[in-house]
Amino acid sequence: MSETLDEAGLLAAELLARRWLPRKHPRVRRALIDADLWQALQDRLAQVGLRLVDNIHADHISVALARPAEYAVFGEAGMNANNNIDLPRDAISLLVVLWSLIVLPKRERQSARTAGDDGQQQDEMFQTDKPMPSAAEVSPVVSYKSLLADFGNQLGKKTRMDTNLRRLEAHGFIVRRGVDIAEGPLLDLLLDYDALAPRILDGALGEVLARATAREEAAGADADQSEPAPLKPADEEGEF
Repeated sequence: MSETLDEAGLLAAELLARRWLPRKHPRVRRALIDADLWQALQDRLAQVGLRLVDNIHADHISVALARPAEYAVFGEAGMNANNNIDLPRDAISLLVVLWSLIVLPKRERQSARTAGDDGQQQDEMFQTDKPMPSAAEVSPVVSYKSLLADFGNQLGKKTRMDTNLRRLEAHGFIVRRGVDIAEGPLLDLLLDYDALAPRILDGALGEVLARATAREEAAGADADQSEPAPLKPADEEGEF
């Protein structure tokens, strides 16, 4: 067996054991720059009905069932279910809300930063390729208190929301940081952005999210205005 296939097998085994790996992981970094190793990894996973899940907007990679294997594994009942990890409906609703509050603005910030870098490169004598800003750099966090105030009544109130947040964290969709909720390793990997984003932005949830975001921005602006501005010391002529 060749060295490339051995490395691919080891990386596949680690992905199966850990469920996701950061793109900065040494073996993942090697696979990202070695086309043969990347293809060998995909081939090895395909042999057992799996596919590699990756996108440039996420900081991790993961694995999922290949489409041809889904029916054989889950059967007709599983294929007709709204998810295959036994999340209740209100947990799915909470997941979609958090995805909308975190991933949508993150993608917008990544695109804006990339566009800004492209414009800056036009003024450079020697242009260099700049990577997509990482999720950690631009991914927003969601305040638990704001989430409860804006969506608590629709999502089962505090007790039920706390239970579902623990479920989502256990599955790797979110990370809790004190009173804040941040993007987890799988939030931007296992939810299809191309299918979900238009439905949210063009649907009723888009208006609800816009109102919630506007309230948060207004609250932040009010907090800034409530702080007195520091005065500059007067100069010799008595001017500020």
